[in-house]
Amino acid sequence: MTTTEELIAQINRALDDIKISMSKLFENFDPLYLAFNLNRNLAILKGFEDELSRRVGDTHSYAGALSKRERDPHIRRIFLRNHYRMLTLERLRTAITGHKIALATIAAHYTFYRGKKEVDIRNITNKEELGELKVVEKPIKLGRLEILPYLAYSGDVLKILGQQDNKVRDTFKEIKAKLKERGQVRKKGIRIEVEYWQGGRLKKERLELPIDADIDSELRKRFGRKYRWRVLSYVKTKGVLINSHYTVDNIALAYASCYPGKGVEFLALDFFKYYYVTSEKEREAISIYPQMKPCIDCHYSIFDAPFMNEPEFRTGFGSMLIIKKCEIEKLLSGKRSEISNIPNYLLGGVVLYGISSFDEKKISNLLGIDENDLREAIEKFVLSGLHMSLFEDTSKFERFMPKSDKAKQFLELLQG
Repeated sequence: MTTTEELIAQINRALDDIKISMSKLFENFDPLYLAFNLNRNLAILKGFEDELSRRVGDTHSYAGALSKRERDPHIRRIFLRNHYRMLTLERLRTAITGHKIALATIAAHYTFYRGKKEVDIRNITNKEELGELKVVEKPIKLGRLEILPYLAYSGDVLKILGQQDNKVRDTFKEIKAKLKERGQVRKKGIRIEVEYWQGGRLKKERLELPIDADIDSELRKRFGRKYRWRVLSYVKTKGVLINSHYTVDNIALAYASCYPGKGVEFLALDFFKYYYVTSEKEREAISIYPQMKPCIDCHYSIFDAPFMNEPEFRTGFGSMLIIKKCEIEKLLSGKRSEISNIPNYLLGGVVLYGISSFDEKKISNLLGIDENDLREAIEKFVLSGLHMSLFEDTSKFERFMPKSDKAKQFLELLQG
């Protein structure tokens, strides 16, 4: 059995070899062969991670944190050894995340078939079977293939960054700062304590109500006229957009290297499209941005970047569009069968059309969907009558209303 130091040496050699081999793979881009190599590397790295994390655990010990009394050379050597082990584990996990992002991005652009049967990209592990597989491009794509050569496949984020110019490093810092930013608090509920009389006794109860609720009216319904209440706290929303620093490091490095100076804007557009062309269930399954929130409920400044030049722009403009999309997804729960002929990516376009001032052409460019398909989806949505209950202003949908008398009568019946 190898010692932990020997295992660490093996891991670092493997990561160095991956760095060299991956750079060659992108000279002639082949999604099938690239997927095979990524899966092979990932299997090796996961095996290393399981073994090293079992031996090391997640204890963070740093030599710099030692007090003066504990600066014995032997103790210091132990702390340095543990610190080096943890750094290797961090490098390994960053590399694994880079491989996962790359595989998910390829899967978001291509579908793989063996005959007529679809093959999961994670099952492309046999080199001899590659000739049997066929690659077909997807009509709607998520993420960008251009960033793939720049992901941290070797886990050396800072080392790779140190070889770049100042513009790349500044963009990296800007993206990372945006992704580490905690969402600005948005009050969505209120916790109160109510004292009321029941059966001649004074009782207490704690409730949670929406922020816009008529509190006195609600309490009168529940407790009658004899009650008093006080605010305990507000239910607030907060937290980072991506809860994984491995994902943040990989994405920041890739976008900064690929788009120096404009990385934030390109990333924000990709995030915006990601939220709009997928459903919440799809976002939970897609690992293109590992540990990213499937829905947001507060303001993140990164989503404002693509919309700064819009006439109606104000702080939180981009975030509010995504928040409303998530809210409408919940309202459509149980009603999806009524518009089953509209795929999720077109439904996202319909929702954006209903809640914004954007026209079909603008939405088509933003989300990367066909303009004619979007118009057809809006017409189908209008026929379902759902636009009347989901959107406050339905004037934009009037020109998509059926023209014939029979169609109008049919629509009136649908809407009750």
